[in-house]
Amino acid sequence: MSLKPWASGSVLERRDFALLLTVLQEEGYRTIGPTVRDGAIVFAEIAGEADLPSGRTARAEPGSYRLEEVSQPRLFAYPPPPNGAKPFLFHPRRHLWSAQQSGLSVRVEPTAPDATPTALIGLRACDLRAIEIQDRVFLQSGAVDVGYQAAREAAFLVGVNCGGSAPTCFCASVGSGPVVTAAHDLCLTELLDENGHRFLLSAGTEKGARILGRLPTRPAVDLDLGAAEAAAANANRMQTRRLQTEGLKERLYAHAEHSRWSEVAQRCLACGNCTSVCPTCFCSTVEDKSDLSGSRTDRVRLWDSCFNTEFSYIHGGSVRSSVMSRYRQWLTHKLAAWQDQFGSLGCVGCGRCIAWCPAGIDMVEEANAVGRAAIDRAAVEPPGPASLVAAAEAFSQR
Repeated sequence: MSLKPWASGSVLERRDFALLLTVLQEEGYRTIGPTVRDGAIVFAEIAGEADLPSGRTARAEPGSYRLEEVSQPRLFAYPPPPNGAKPFLFHPRRHLWSAQQSGLSVRVEPTAPDATPTALIGLRACDLRAIEIQDRVFLQSGAVDVGYQAAREAAFLVGVNCGGSAPTCFCASVGSGPVVTAAHDLCLTELLDENGHRFLLSAGTEKGARILGRLPTRPAVDLDLGAAEAAAANANRMQTRRLQTEGLKERLYAHAEHSRWSEVAQRCLACGNCTSVCPTCFCSTVEDKSDLSGSRTDRVRLWDSCFNTEFSYIHGGSVRSSVMSRYRQWLTHKLAAWQDQFGSLGCVGCGRCIAWCPAGIDMVEEANAVGRAAIDRAAVEPPGPASLVAAAEAFSQR
């Protein structure tokens, strides 16, 4: 959790913060940052610092999210916004191609991906780690998603170290935060104490250093670094929700018939909120639409969710017809099968799925409950490697 990698950071005074946005815009970036909209702090296009949620935060709890006023005029005192960076890199709706018929010939025209230079400002450590995970999914898994690739290459990432944590946060237990360790262009820590309101900045790339070099900063001193260390320690200390990750994959594979799955299904609405706000979920579907003459067809890719019955619909029926099977698929894929596919958990501990679940279902509680039963059973009859392989194969067929 140490901030020693940023020991040579620079300090930008609060009065000069607007210059960061100005410089980014002068460099040709569209600026996306946190702003208050529709009763929440969300990422959206911002014109200047007046659009930032100064003096505003949000209270995120299981099944609950509320805006709150705070006495200190911090700019980045909010929990992870519901939309995060995902919609700006993996677009919820993307036109893929159009086909036009003329006589007996058909002309197919692919749609050029959106490569608008975009600065994403205020990303938490969990969001930056989520981008790394989606990079593996869309860029490093054998087939490159050209839409994601274009948006990713055009993105400028500004991370923010957390000075506090929401009750739903558990990034420390999955190793993704609260201090930024994933790739970024610029990283800032907001400091507000008796020594003033300021930002500790560091560059993670050459283009980040170029932006930083245009700002009126001063070298950080021990008071600044100590305040940043204290803020990180406070964020870590505030996290009481912990996912038990040791042996998690094996426990979930071995307990696909645990009674907890049917218990949580009694509360789950299968609404897909959790997959919509999750910064790593990547499922999609396509729709083909023809005009009235039948001479033109357009294909559009849309976000999808494994909670939809149509998601696993194959030749006349759904593979996962029950809510229990769909919730089990989501959680087991996120925390177990994801490790086999991509070499990491599919969860970054942001807590969005907990806050935005209408039923207040806590995925940490559910995973830990299955894990506790697995530990109790293992104490009596430890499963061997062969049985775990069989369990994983059996789960994949459900």
